[in-house]
Amino acid sequence: MFNSLSDRLTATFKNLRGKGRLTEADIDGTAREIRRALLDADVAVPVVREFIARVKARALGSEVAEALNPGQQVVKIVNEELVGILGGQTRELQFAKQPPTIIMLAGLQGAGKTTLAGKLAYRLKNQGHTPLLVACDLQRPNAVNQLQVGGRRAGVPVYAPHPGVSSEEETPTGDPVGVARDGVAEAREKLHDVVIIDTAGRLGVDSELMQQAADVKAAVGAHEVLFVIDAMIGQDAVTTAQAFNEGVDFTGVVLSKLDGDARGGAALSVASVTGKPVMYASTGEGLKDFEVFHPDRMARRILDMGDVLSLIEQAEASWDKAEAAKMAQKFADREDFTLEDFLAQMQQLKKMGSMKKLLGMMPGAQGMREQLDQFDESSIGRVEAIIYSMTPHERVAPKIINGSRRARIARGSGVHVSEVNQLLERFTQAQKMMKKMAGGGGMPQMPGGGGAPGGGMPGMPGMPGMGAGKGRKKPAKGKGKKKAKSGNPARAAQEAQEAERRKAEAAKKRMDGSSFGAAGDDAFDPAQLNLPKGFEKYLK
Repeated sequence: MFNSLSDRLTATFKNLRGKGRLTEADIDGTAREIRRALLDADVAVPVVREFIARVKARALGSEVAEALNPGQQVVKIVNEELVGILGGQTRELQFAKQPPTIIMLAGLQGAGKTTLAGKLAYRLKNQGHTPLLVACDLQRPNAVNQLQVGGRRAGVPVYAPHPGVSSEEETPTGDPVGVARDGVAEAREKLHDVVIIDTAGRLGVDSELMQQAADVKAAVGAHEVLFVIDAMIGQDAVTTAQAFNEGVDFTGVVLSKLDGDARGGAALSVASVTGKPVMYASTGEGLKDFEVFHPDRMARRILDMGDVLSLIEQAEASWDKAEAAKMAQKFADREDFTLEDFLAQMQQLKKMGSMKKLLGMMPGAQGMREQLDQFDESSIGRVEAIIYSMTPHERVAPKIINGSRRARIARGSGVHVSEVNQLLERFTQAQKMMKKMAGGGGMPQMPGGGGAPGGGMPGMPGMPGMGAGKGRKKPAKGKGKKKAKSGNPARAAQEAQEAERRKAEAAKKRMDGSSFGAAGDDAFDPAQLNLPKGFEKYLK
């Protein structure tokens, strides 16, 4: 969502790099560009004014003037001030000392409250709680049914004594306040420790909506009131947030639809305008597309510094520890990395969610935006099909896969032979990387890394679905290629014997030569070194 803002800020800070001293004109120009970027991103004008004033005051002070790298110091200041307008501190739910903890969801119609209720219930259930969903939205058609579907998906019970309405023509007859009160009583009776109340919304802010929400809150004594706001609604987000804050005095904000392509800057303004923290972010339709909102991490994403901590947390939550231990043991034993291992690693990555989202958390991901946009998520499924079309022997000894075998694998997996070739090439790169890491050599620099245009992440083999990229140099003809081993076992054995014989002859020559491995004085020809004229006398 914040791609445009991130691009603008990154371009602005590039102009400060390498400067040993920043003048007042440099700081004014930078502040002006940041102001334009924030306004273009739809951040509220009062918030922009305060933000720029604080940044300029700090940038003109001693912390920049006395810094060894003034440009980096300005970026640090902007990062800290961004964290401030995003809320400053991470805050999660505060549970009541005496259960159940009552959580009420409020917001406009279409903001995503009902979907969010299922996600929140699923998260709390996985944390060991026993939540109960209560359907108090009796005015939106099929809202009760939608909550029941979400509850079934999350594996959480739903208290819904009233069916609500099924069309716009029906007049609501239920009592949301009574349903909320009875739902809390049901939770106490059946020992649920969390109650999540889904309330009705409107297309706009009105007194009836606010009064109903306030009555529900007062009737049940809600411990947490979460204001759910659509991150794509623009400047109206600030007005709506202020109205709900005055009407129901919410305790926290949840940003929904944060995966959209709108400018989204208004979402940055809510915490600063209302003084209430952004607690959660909803980024999709799946139950797992829900995360704690960390202001410092979001600021780093916006400034293209990456969000490695969130990436690690996702990996820890979804990674199979037994599989990780097995792979670690293979490293320790210096065993070969096989296509079976490659497939297992790909499947582990799939469990972590969208590859685009994961790669977008890496530092410098904005520079790979074009590649990330072209990333084909379905390619991972094709990789699985290709490997499953191989025989068990081919998976552990891929060097035997010759032309005829590649054609058979392509037919079996329903892909073109070129895709099989690309997979084997990527696997070879990954295998080299694993061997070097197992040998203590650290992460190697694979082709396409190191910031090459269109290349892969530094130190990572090309991911399935990523284009080969522009600017990658092809090896010179006849260089850098090893002769492929034959698929015929007898022929392969003969070639292996011939290779051993050549190695033995080369070793014998080195032993017979000088201590530096030359073949001897008689075999040395200075003309072969292509030295400057007259330089040969120094070699005699």
